[in-house]
Amino acid sequence: MAATQQRPATAAVLTAVRPAGDRAILVELSSLDAVLSLQAQLAAHPRPGQIDVIAAAGTVLITADSPQALQALAAHVRSLDLEAPAEADSTLVTIEVVYDGEDLDEAAALTGLGRDGVVAAHTDQLWTAAFAGFAPGFAYLTGENSTLDVPRRRSPRTAVPAGAVALGGPYSAIYPRQSPGGWQLIGRTEAAMWNLERENPALIRPGDTVRFAAVRAQTTILRQEATETAASQSPHEEHATAGLAVRKPGLQATIQDLGRPGYASLGVSSSGAMDRGALRRANRLVGNPEDAAGIEVLFGGLELEALTDQVLALTGACAPLEVTPSDDAQRTTAVRHPACDAPFALLAGERLTVGAPTAGLRSYLGVRGGVAGPAALGSRSTDTMSGLGPDPLQAGTILPVGVPAPGSVVGNPEISPLPDQGHATVLRVVPGPRQDWFNADTLQTFLSQEWTVTPKSNRIGLRLDGQALTRSRDGELASEGTVRGAVQVPPEGKPVLFLSDHPVTGGYPVIAVVVHADLDKAAQLPPGATVRFTAAPPAEQPEISKESFHA
Repeated sequence: MAATQQRPATAAVLTAVRPAGDRAILVELSSLDAVLSLQAQLAAHPRPGQIDVIAAAGTVLITADSPQALQALAAHVRSLDLEAPAEADSTLVTIEVVYDGEDLDEAAALTGLGRDGVVAAHTDQLWTAAFAGFAPGFAYLTGENSTLDVPRRRSPRTAVPAGAVALGGPYSAIYPRQSPGGWQLIGRTEAAMWNLERENPALIRPGDTVRFAAVRAQTTILRQEATETAASQSPHEEHATAGLAVRKPGLQATIQDLGRPGYASLGVSSSGAMDRGALRRANRLVGNPEDAAGIEVLFGGLELEALTDQVLALTGACAPLEVTPSDDAQRTTAVRHPACDAPFALLAGERLTVGAPTAGLRSYLGVRGGVAGPAALGSRSTDTMSGLGPDPLQAGTILPVGVPAPGSVVGNPEISPLPDQGHATVLRVVPGPRQDWFNADTLQTFLSQEWTVTPKSNRIGLRLDGQALTRSRDGELASEGTVRGAVQVPPEGKPVLFLSDHPVTGGYPVIAVVVHADLDKAAQLPPGATVRFTAAPPAEQPEISKESFHA
């Protein structure tokens, strides 16, 4: 729809547009109808530079590929008629449920309906998938009435089984895989909520309608649309050969590329390499496109054997490299020690050992031709949060290697910039979007102190220790979209800096978001390293909101 045909969003509908870092905005809206309208309009007519649109109960998070695209998106959102009803493709999904959940009696007591009444209320109404989040395939379903509005459990379960049918607040949902959860469990289904072999992996997508049917036996699922043939589901796999064998995986080694952006509306984070600059350098050094898949190595310990001749390069955290000759060449060939940040050969039968880095935490091994193998949603990245992508490498894993593009050449040596771990690493942040949950003294504490990275940190996020931050508001924030770089503050007051495998939505206030350019530095911080946050200069902050704070 052209801008000249749109009515500007009224203040009663669009209540705020808040920066969420330098490449995202959080749009606050007055109703779920307005949320769905904005999501549908941006999905139907994506703007230049638009990446993800993540709807929640009262907000829409929009991410962009540059600060310039973000500014244009913010202006575009303000021009839209958000009182217009959402127009989106909708499919009726019927799911059969065995109603024997552990919390069915609790739900019966909370609603006053009794067990049979809860089942009747759940099956007699039509549910709509308002938005997705938490995990791939997890859809928040809104009903036609509020008879089943029940609070979440006081103490969340550490493991909810896949297929659990649950109630939480005004929503119903189905857990797509085993995961922690605090919703009231009323039944179970065997319907596969997430299956990468389908053309559309999510069984229930935003805008779909859902009807539940009570059964006693094995559950089934009916989707009122034509099913795709197996041939249409099989992705084309480029030519590749078995190139490397993993002899020792070290602490953790995973396949990573630049991730799978654009699927957050289905509950899928972008994932990808933690230090994306390092992966790009590794690929340039071996003559690959910058987005080719390589190996992310956590604190060394990786040992590989070449099955065929290879060209490799190690970037990021510099680690001692040792190449031992094959058994046939041991008498005539000496052990070699290639340099970091430069290409080197690994001949068939030779073994490469990556030692512990002398600085930094994560190293990136580029392989000429790129690590091949099946892609999930266009990426080979291992996502430790959602389970998408290949498993972390294990002893015995055989890695296929692609064929280099014709005319590609290896690159010149490049130096990997790493944080000086003798001093606190300074990370620039954009305030908010929820800095109004903290008073001025708490904001000053956040910016002025040094935080220590704890051993509980991982690809999901850096967990930081220091003087706890105190909220100025009571209650909890409704779940809303989050971004890589968000600094979330849970009730205990110890911040968590979200990294590549972060959840798509979160329910804790985000005090600030690290600017995109500083995220690679965060990826290289080991346990015990210290961090200090500083407000980004005004010129590096989006001119979207007048709200700001200073150290």
